[in-house]
Amino acid sequence: MTATGGAWHPGSYLRFAGERARPFVELVARVAAEAPRSVVDLGCGEGSLTASLAQRWPQARVTGVDSSPEMLAAASAAASERVAFELGDVADWAPREPVDVLVSNAVLHWVPGHPEVMGRWAAALPPGGWLAVQVPGNFRAPTHALLADLCCSPVWADRLADVAPSPDTVLEPTGYAEVLTGAGLAADVWEATYLHVLRGPDPVLAWVRSTVLRPVLARLDDDAGARFTDAYAAALRAAYPARPDGTTLLPFRRIFAVGNRPT
Repeated sequence: MTATGGAWHPGSYLRFAGERARPFVELVARVAAEAPRSVVDLGCGEGSLTASLAQRWPQARVTGVDSSPEMLAAASAAASERVAFELGDVADWAPREPVDVLVSNAVLHWVPGHPEVMGRWAAALPPGGWLAVQVPGNFRAPTHALLADLCCSPVWADRLADVAPSPDTVLEPTGYAEVLTGAGLAADVWEATYLHVLRGPDPVLAWVRSTVLRPVLARLDDDAGARFTDAYAAALRAAYPARPDGTTLLPFRRIFAVGNRPT
């Protein structure tokens, strides 16, 4: 993960590991590389999905890159003879040697100017190389819009307005297609909305606590953070009401972009 504002907490992020893994699996499934030698996962997080790339391509050397020491500490359990992890910021990353498959899952939305970063990665691909990217496309959903409204409200604006999530954080699918084709790649771009069935008290708050809420709370002390969280939780309960069976539905849009440089 590459982001600003406080340490990443692998345990909190992994609470919804199954839901977060599915887009990764569906992204990588569209990569038709047969026997890549070098595979890199940029923003690898705690490493379990990175390790699965070594199973997908048994001849490949797989490298996971992440800027979070906490995530890399957790990822060390997934290291093996063919899977290694290293500290690095994906915004500045550049390949030291040709990379056959480059994956970045749910990371680029944290990187300012990420279309240019993605374009650099695409331009560096060798003939036959693949780039696969997934970003959340829900920055206009209530989870993010309510958070932005609260950050910019009179009570909180002086401390939080500059970390309010922007509705224009990511491109629309056509924008990512333009990035890939502009770098000379054949593009496969699509979107999907997952309808997650969440359980427990304030489950939508629990979902966002380890992602979009994290840099906001990093700005506040414990007392202010508790007041902010209470107000945000109430707004989320109204936007995502619990159903009679106690579950809560969370629609989550994601955007996928896969490019291949023709041989």
